[in-house]
Amino acid sequence: MYAALNSAFLSSRKSLIWGVMRIVHDQQAAEDLAQETYLRARKAIENGPIEHLEAFLHQTARNLAIDHLRRHAMTGAVVSYDIPESETANVATPAPSPEETLIQRERLALLYSALSRLPKRAQTVWILSRIEKWPYPKIAEHLGVSPNTVYNDLKMAIGHCHDALEKADRS
Repeated sequence: MYAALNSAFLSSRKSLIWGVMRIVHDQQAAEDLAQETYLRARKAIENGPIEHLEAFLHQTARNLAIDHLRRHAMTGAVVSYDIPESETANVATPAPSPEETLIQRERLALLYSALSRLPKRAQTVWILSRIEKWPYPKIAEHLGVSPNTVYNDLKMAIGHCHDALEKADRS
């Protein structure tokens, strides 16, 4: 019942997150909304089959992102104080600097690029283990392989990603 949804979600998860990121401009919120998209699709499948799963996932993610923006627009109360800008110009902010944000986005793009060059099973193992937090035995059962194979695929994926990021850091 959920196999088609799981497959569609895993194959389009990255594009869902990027699509939501373009709307909300917040990586953590985008990942949370992608997960919420999956949960909403699971509930929808209980009411009947969904004919075009990927389109449904993308439209649901878009709607959730827009709802997220609306909620934040309504709760984002603006408080104005008459403090001169010269007194607040050097106040530290918990938000990362634009340079740090750019660096992290570039590293994330490198990570996605490295993952895309892996074999499909290794990609799936990495996503299920690192993103979905599935234990090795569950991944092994889901993919029809041994836990040892899951371990080896994950080891290869992590090594490949580490090497790609390390290579970028050296250049």
